[in-house]
Amino acid sequence: MTIPSPQPCHAERFEGAAPVLDPLAEVRSEQDPATDVYLTGPVFLDIIFTGLDSAPVRGTETWARGMGSSPGGIANMATALARLGLRTSLAAAFGDDMYGEYCWESLSRGEGIDLSLSRTVRGWHSPVTVSMAYEGERTMVSHGHEAPPPEEPPECPPPARACVSLLVPGRQEEWIAVAAGRGSRIFADVGWDETGRWDPADLADLQYCEGFLPNAEEAMRYTRTDCPRAAARALAEKVPLAVVTMGEQGAYAVDSSTGESAEVPAIAVEALDPTGAGDVFVAGFVTGTLAGWPLADRLAFAGLTAALSVQEFGGSLSAPGWVEIAAWWQHVRSFDDQSPATLRRYAFLDGVLPAASRPWPLRRAVPTLGFRQP
Repeated sequence: MTIPSPQPCHAERFEGAAPVLDPLAEVRSEQDPATDVYLTGPVFLDIIFTGLDSAPVRGTETWARGMGSSPGGIANMATALARLGLRTSLAAAFGDDMYGEYCWESLSRGEGIDLSLSRTVRGWHSPVTVSMAYEGERTMVSHGHEAPPPEEPPECPPPARACVSLLVPGRQEEWIAVAAGRGSRIFADVGWDETGRWDPADLADLQYCEGFLPNAEEAMRYTRTDCPRAAARALAEKVPLAVVTMGEQGAYAVDSSTGESAEVPAIAVEALDPTGAGDVFVAGFVTGTLAGWPLADRLAFAGLTAALSVQEFGGSLSAPGWVEIAAWWQHVRSFDDQSPATLRRYAFLDGVLPAASRPWPLRRAVPTLGFRQP
């Protein structure tokens, strides 16, 4: 199934507005923590160039047809969660430069993310990533220094329904064990193992995780398998829920606590920028899990949110909200060329989505450091 590419047009952003719906409304109680999802990690300023026909060539000047800027790094996932209506808390260091000020304002004021556990570091400049998107892929150049430790350790993590962590091979994070001990449900992603070891023993914090969501290449390397589905089954022996993303082939999941497995094909899109799509996938899957949806519906929803995200600039900027998802669902049902199987796969959205208030396609205004919100 192909999602039509949005055409350039002028539209308002939905920043700062209350979520269109609360996906956890039916499962909330007075005893629940104030925070739905807690995250921590580095925040980058992302500058994204799109509309490149090929990779830049040494010794030449290349002009991009599009450019955007937005908070990146862990901000990608925090924004994706917040736009899906989850009460999101982020603990991060921000530089006291213009970049840091812009990122803080965008996340706090623009997206409604709780930054009470974050801090501004005097004299520390914000990490920056320049991303160039072409041929459906991206190339990134980053610069930054690790933030100095705080003078006093922060009181974190807060009580939360769930926490999302990026596991770093060979390093344990004390807060993950603390959060799990408090009853938070821990979901984890993992980055590329620069050591080349790919040893599952290096992921000690996996013992605290309910869900693990690596991509196919990472999963196969950690399990010494040559098939993403076999890798998911092997990982499910180490963690209750293993989800392996397979790019154009979709995603496959195994729930060892129930013995259930599910596979959902990917949605074909004309990608503008794939930056942050994996983060958006995780956010969509965590949202469906906390809401208590069936496994296959969670996979489908996560894949849909990721597919919608690659049609916009950047990671945090591109994360879809409920209005965009509702508009897409209204759009695909209005065309007779969609297969009945496709419509059945996403029929669960009828019981979740608000009425679409704007026609497809939707565009957000592209934010830039040069402009301030009124």
